[in-house]
Formats: sequence, C-alpha cells, structure tokens
Amino acid sequence: MHFVLLATLYSCFIFASPLVTVLAQSPPPGSPVLTPEIDAFINGLLSDWNSPGGLSVAVVRKADNGTWNVETKGYGLAKADGTNVSERTLFSIGSNSKLFTALATGLLIANQSLEPPISWDTKIKNIIPGWGLTDPVASEEATIIDLMSHRTGMPRHDFVASLAANMTDVIQKFHFLKPSAEFRQTFQYTNIMYTLLSYIPTSILPSKPSFTRYVGANIFEPLGMSSTTYSFNVAHATGNLADGFKKQQLNSSASPFDAGIPRALPFWAQVGGEDGNSGSGPGGIISNAVDMALWLQVLLSDGQHPVTRESVIPAEVIQTVSSGVTIFTPSAQQPFLSPVVYGGGQFQSTYRGHVVVEHDGNVPGFNSFLSRFPFDGVGIAVLTNDDQLGSSISLAIKYRLADQALGLSPLDSKTIVGDSLITAFQSSPPPAQRPENATLPPNGVENIVGVYDDPAYGRIELCLASAPTTTIVNSPACEVLLSNITTVLPGTVDLNSTIPTLLAKWDRPFGAYVRLTHLDQSVFGLSIFNSYPTGNITAPFWTSPVVVSGPIAEFVLDNGTLGFGMVGVWGSGDGVPEPVGSTVRERTEVWFTKM
Repeated sequence: MHFVLLATLYSCFIFASPLVTVLAQSPPPGSPVLTPEIDAFINGLLSDWNSPGGLSVAVVRKADNGTWNVETKGYGLAKADGTNVSERTLFSIGSNSKLFTALATGLLIANQSLEPPISWDTKIKNIIPGWGLTDPVASEEATIIDLMSHRTGMPRHDFVASLAANMTDVIQKFHFLKPSAEFRQTFQYTNIMYTLLSYIPTSILPSKPSFTRYVGANIFEPLGMSSTTYSFNVAHATGNLADGFKKQQLNSSASPFDAGIPRALPFWAQVGGEDGNSGSGPGGIISNAVDMALWLQVLLSDGQHPVTRESVIPAEVIQTVSSGVTIFTPSAQQPFLSPVVYGGGQFQSTYRGHVVVEHDGNVPGFNSFLSRFPFDGVGIAVLTNDDQLGSSISLAIKYRLADQALGLSPLDSKTIVGDSLITAFQSSPPPAQRPENATLPPNGVENIVGVYDDPAYGRIELCLASAPTTTIVNSPACEVLLSNITTVLPGTVDLNSTIPTLLAKWDRPFGAYVRLTHLDQSVFGLSIFNSYPTGNITAPFWTSPVVVSGPIAEFVLDNGTLGFGMVGVWGSGDGVPEPVGSTVRERTEVWFTKM
C-alpha cells in the first residue's frame, strides 16, 4: 500500500548521465522479450543486490493482427524451504489493488439499473452513512473522484486502524482525523480513502455484498482470473503463496545491499477470509504472473477479455481512472521523462517518449509494479517478495523489460536505480540524540504511565520499561508485556537503563509495538517495531524496525489533563508543512488524552 517506489522512480534519474533516446526496431511479434540476456540481467541483479527472495514477470505485446504475445517467468526463491518462483507463484500486489477498487466503483457508476444512479462526482455524504471529516468543506463536498485521486486534504494516517476493524468503526474514525492540507489543495496519497471506497458496493447495493465478493463476481470470475484472491486462506491452500522475505541485522548504513540474515515473514494480512478486511480496498489482492498477464491484456483492450472479446469493464471507466486528476510530479526531472499525474489507482506519464500508465505496490514482504504502454500495446508486471529492496528491484527490471519490448537502446537501469538507492540511504537523517544534561519530564516519568485515547487512533497503554528510579509501577497488562519483552523484541529495550523508556503494544498492520525513548524534558523519540518468529528455539523472535528516526512524542497538561501528541507519523504529502500552533496539541498530528 505504500507508494515510495514512484517517488524513487522520478528522483533517481537526477543521478543518471545524459542518455540518447535512440529508437531501435521493436522486436518482431514472435520473438521473445525474456531472452537469455534478460534472464542474466535479472539473475545478476538478484545476486549482486543480495536479494533473499525472487520475482515473477509478465510481458504482453499486442500484434497488428490483434493476437497477443504473452511471456511469464519466475526467478529466484519463492519460499524459505527452497522452492523456486514460477509464473504460478502467488504474491501480494499491494497498492496495485487500488485499480480494482477504482474500477469496481466504475462498474457501479456504469450500472444503469442502479437507483438512484451514481457518478464520479457523487458526493460521499450521499452514499456512505456516517461519513464526515474534521474539515467541514471536505465533509460536504468530497466526491468519489476526490477520494480516488488523493485530494481530500488528508495525509496517509496508516496507523489509524487494525486490519480487523469493521467498516462502521473506520468511518467513525474519519470524523476525528486531522487534515494536513486544504481540500483539493494537493496530492496526498491516502490508503484509508480506498478503504472507504471499498465500502460503496455494500452501502448502495440491495444485496449488500462484501467488497471482495463483489470484485470477485464482477471482475475476477468473468475474466477467468482463477488464481487471484483477497483471501490469505485461499491463497495459502494452493501451496503457491510465496514467503515475504526481510533481512535481519541489515547494515544498511554501510550498504543497502548488505546480505544480513534472510528471514521469512508471516503473511501481513491473514484476517477476514474471503470477505476481506480493512486493507482489501487499498492493497489486499494476491495474484501471480499468469493472471497479471491476463489483466494487462484486458486493460490494453479497453476492458474486453482478450480471447472472448466480451466487455467486462466499460472502456470509459478504464479511461476515467487512467486520466490525470491530481498532479504528482509537476515538472520533468529529465528530457526523457514528463510530469506525472494521478487518476484512480493509476499514474500517467511518459517514458522516453512513450505514454505509460502504471502503479506500484508495497506491503510487508512484497512489492509489485504494473505498467502498460497503451499506444504501443505493451504491458509489464513485476512481482517480488523482497521487503527491503523489492521496490528498487522491480523498478530496475521494469525499465529493462520496457526498453526491450519497445525496441529502445537499454538504459543502465541497474546502476541508475542502485546509485539512487545508495544516495537515499546515505542521506537518511540519524536518530535524535539525547543531550548529556537532559531534563526529566516536569510531571515525573511515573505519571506518564497509563492508558491514553484518541477517538480516531484508539487506545494505547504506555508501560514504563526503564527509568532512573528503582521503583517502577505498571499495570498487570504492562507487567505481562514487559515480562518477555527481551525475548519478543530483542535489542529494543534495555530494562536496566536509566533513560526513561516507554513501551506499548499496538495492533496495526504496519507496526505492532511503539517505543518512546526520552530525549529532553517532555519530548520522547518515537519508534515503531514489528516482532517476527525466527523458528529458532534459542532466539525465537527478531525485531524488525518500521520507524526508528524522526518522529517524536511530546507530553503536556492540556486543560488540566495529561496528554501527548505524535509528530512524524501521519505521512503527509511532499512539501506539505507540519502542523503549527501556539500549543503542543495544535502542532501535533495525533493527540492522545490520558484516561
């Protein structure tokens, strides 16, 4: 559900040397794109970058006579048991699910029997009971296309809900989320708006279908995408679901390509079954290269099945979601790129003079990239199971495949993307340092311990893990949490430290634990972690950092009640300033009040 890949895509070329965009002859329709040379490039990239996993690719090309050349192939490891990737290996495709959500909405708009009918300009307040935002203008005026194109004024707010949260509760949370920009002011990628869009079929259809079953019945089944599902249980039962890999003890400060210790991750979204969960709309689809090849052909055929020619998705619906509504990148970074716009689950730009419509997808353990060149009849999918480098791997391979399929002299995409990745790692800000003469919170560390609540983010209990006192009083729940914390979160908390450290359990898809480490006075550094099993009895868990530098938490009495605010967690858009104000509460992103 993350979208960092496209930002990397358009910034990485700053580091590229000038290139001559010489057009070569496109490969004959019968000749392969996945040549031995391409195989060597992909395998070399996986090896040189120490990827613990693998990937599958799909390349489709439409011939002048309307037939299709379809190639699918797997590379590298699918599972920790040594199983290799094939074209049938299943991967989570993350935010490439958003296009299905946008198109499902488009099917409802095209449904002439729906009463009352809806349109792209239908206001959310008229179709979602309980809808509302803190911004009264956005509450009143927001439409389907506003949510679809990320222009509601809301930042990501990815930590607001668990995957198991029901839609009624999620809708209520919207009433209390702070916006980071004015309504329709700027592009801000917001996963939770696609969670809300996924509720539209249930909300307006008389049969009240779940979103996932609606997509299954109206898109997957008519197209014959038999391997594609929203259900972990269904995917797992096939035996083809890949493990997502992440590296433990990755020394990324030395090199982003450090080998580390490869670990297989538990699948990130196991709840909900075939009825899905709160992550289904923004990023819940599981699929393989074979089905993605079919999907690309459908998109390039304006919604028609490539074999039966049956129209499954109206052409005007695909055209609408593929057309720019908001500006993602306002200016080209190089002569062979263009500005980038966003529609509904799709970015549109040009690459070396060729119009490309595409999106990336990133969820724990998996990354994907789907691109189509509508005027060239070319589609490319890259699905990976490398958590840390998968985005960059997908990007480099996508460019190499595009050059091959379009008949262009190939860029050195491995060097371009690799150098960009190194630069990004080297420029990452270091964690804030605690001054030697740090002053403790004026209200006392012990008084900070307890249960806090935000009406959107919910309750969180802060447990005192360490402090400059021999007496630490915690609740029974905190005692249970801390009793095995050195096992469950090794290396995260020093229980013997004199630096005040607070710990909390958090049930969120992208972070299970929150740590607050004292910096000075009432300010704490904020870190978010996950804990994963190792399969090793002597060291049964390992700690995976999610957020370790930048965010802070600040405590203060607000109208006589202790509370704390978080800064650096809501994921606002590029160039959007942090909130300002005369009080701590006003200048924080999320505010928790002590119960």
